[in-house]
Amino acid sequence: MPIRDARAEDIPAITAIYAHWVRHGRASFELDPPDEREMRLRHEAIISRGYPYLVAENAGRILGYAYASAFRTRPAYRFTVEDSVYVAPDAHRGGTGRALLGHLIPACETRGFRLMVAVIGDSNNTPSIRLHSALGFTHAGTLPGTGWKHEGWVDTVLMTRPLGPGQGSAPG
Repeated sequence: MPIRDARAEDIPAITAIYAHWVRHGRASFELDPPDEREMRLRHEAIISRGYPYLVAENAGRILGYAYASAFRTRPAYRFTVEDSVYVAPDAHRGGTGRALLGHLIPACETRGFRLMVAVIGDSNNTPSIRLHSALGFTHAGTLPGTGWKHEGWVDTVLMTRPLGPGQGSAPG
């Protein structure tokens, strides 16, 4: 499955994928899906800061997307990124998420990042937890009941994965 950098023309498909999960899932804590304009602004903000933003494409159709962004904004966090992975509902559990995250990790390593954090909405989000575990993430903690969505409290699961040399050496 081809993985490539996301382009401006991918934003409508990215917006539709994300809108589905905002409306029907608990992975995102957004309550209302952002429109294409907002998603375009988010995409531009991420790539303008040097973070990778990828799409999985098959026969001209976007099956999913993944990107890394700042984990936190304070300068000492500059070597830590947070990943986001979303897959079209009809492509779910077909290897798209694994392919995207499998490309995102080395893309972050080549940019000099040292730690990737997965901030997973919903401790019952087994597919995302398994995906991250399969690609070397370890459980770092669960924040119980951090969000209220779809008439229930939602936990936040934190997982981490070292990138490149990790914290074992000074940044270069």
